Amino acid sequence: MRDFRDAKIMAKALRQALASRDIFLTHSETLEIVARQFGFDQWNILAAKLDEAEGSSSAIALELPIPIFRIFDVAKAMEFYCGFLGFTLDWEHRFGENFPLYCQVSRGKLIMHLSEHSGDASPGAKAFVWMTGVRAFQAELSAKDYRYMKPGIEDAPWGWEVTVIDPFSNRIAFCEKK
Repeated sequence: MRDFRDAKIMAKALRQALASRDIFLTHSETLEIVARQFGFDQWNILAAKLDEAEGSSSAIALELPIPIFRIFDVAKAMEFYCGFLGFTLDWEHRFGENFPLYCQVSRGKLIMHLSEHSGDASPGAKAFVWMTGVRAFQAELSAKDYRYMKPGIEDAPWGWEVTVIDPFSNRIAFCEKK
């Protein structure tokens, strides 16, 4: 059954099939029978479930964005994102030999795209990331003693924030609500 209309069509077909055998039921009675066939006590409950399902499948649903950061040196980018921040390189793409890199890195649910392509993004962008465990994350970063970045924790009005800046001036603010 695709949607609400299919259940009504089933009830109409049932009513017609029974009528051909000289069994006459109202449309409402056949709707109730269809509802019971689907395990619901009454038509109104099935109709509500169908409306719910139809709304969830046809409604607009946005998902988390994937920031794209411009990079200029693959080795430096991997040192920062994979070595320092602890991301994993998920995949990489080049249109051919000696072409710019486009890749995906991730850590937990956070996904980011890094690109050497000039038109994909501007250097100096910023992404804001809600997270939990920001103090442990900051301690993990500090323990790595990365020579180019020693982030602290800022007490911002919206939460505890750790901001890092990659070698290409892109910034990521990791924030935990207070």
